[in-house]
Amino acid sequence: MQIEEGLVLRGKVSGLAAFGAFVELEDGKTGLVHISEVSNNYVDDISKHLTVGQNVKVKVISVDEKGKISLSIKKASEEKPKKKKEDRRGKSGVLQGAPEVFEFSHKRREMEEMSFEDKLLKFKQDSDEKIQDLKRNTEGKRNGGYKRAY
Repeated sequence: MQIEEGLVLRGKVSGLAAFGAFVELEDGKTGLVHISEVSNNYVDDISKHLTVGQNVKVKVISVDEKGKISLSIKKASEEKPKKKKEDRRGKSGVLQGAPEVFEFSHKRREMEEMSFEDKLLKFKQDSDEKIQDLKRNTEGKRNGGYKRAY
């Protein structure tokens, strides 16, 4: 079997090193999974993620002229078929299970219908309210919460 870039294959971990894992592929050839290609998360110690003899699914990243095979476990796991999103609309046609999304889109529609002056006025009011809240929350916290008596 010809090993080409992009193929997803099965293999068995034949050895571990500080920089990665050696994987023996189905046809007897061996490739290297670099430590950065083991998981989407940071891998400090490869032995916490893989063991010798473990069967893994790998994707061929590259094959150089000397025959060295670079493999990736994390890219092979990303190859899963994506599920279609289910329609969450009930019998009434109203979106179910996501009231905050509906509320956001409703507010957005209202904002699109407003004139520029109305939008500017609303922004100013919201901004003033936020500044008042900020002042109220930080005023008593300066100087350790004590006010000087003059």
